[in-house]
Amino acid sequence: MPSFLQTNSFQTVSAIVIGCVWIFHGLYSKILNGIPRHRLIVGRILGEKFGRRATMAIGSLELLIGVWVFCGQQRFACAMTQTLAIVGMNSLEILRARDLLISAMGMVLLNLIFLALIWHWALFTQPS
Repeated sequence: MPSFLQTNSFQTVSAIVIGCVWIFHGLYSKILNGIPRHRLIVGRILGEKFGRRATMAIGSLELLIGVWVFCGQQRFACAMTQTLAIVGMNSLEILRARDLLISAMGMVLLNLIFLALIWHWALFTQPS
């Protein structure tokens, strides 16, 4: 493995990218309704009656995941939680709200790359 991938700099950049993705989508996309399509997808999956509240709850949980990444504690459990969340959300979105997605295949590919970064951060970098 190239030495840069094991440096503190790469560890720091990885944590910043991972945490910011969760915080952006939790806060901006869901809680602040910056990307209304997220609320529509949640509404389709859980029912329109619960769409807004459920979207805010999911956004809050995504914020907590971002904070957890920044804390750097229990990285394996954190990576597993992120994996389960992403696989669960992507599966439900594809099964129940595919027509609301920009690109189901693009979402899956981006999330596979994101999960590779998450697992590298969890397994191959040392906590500060």
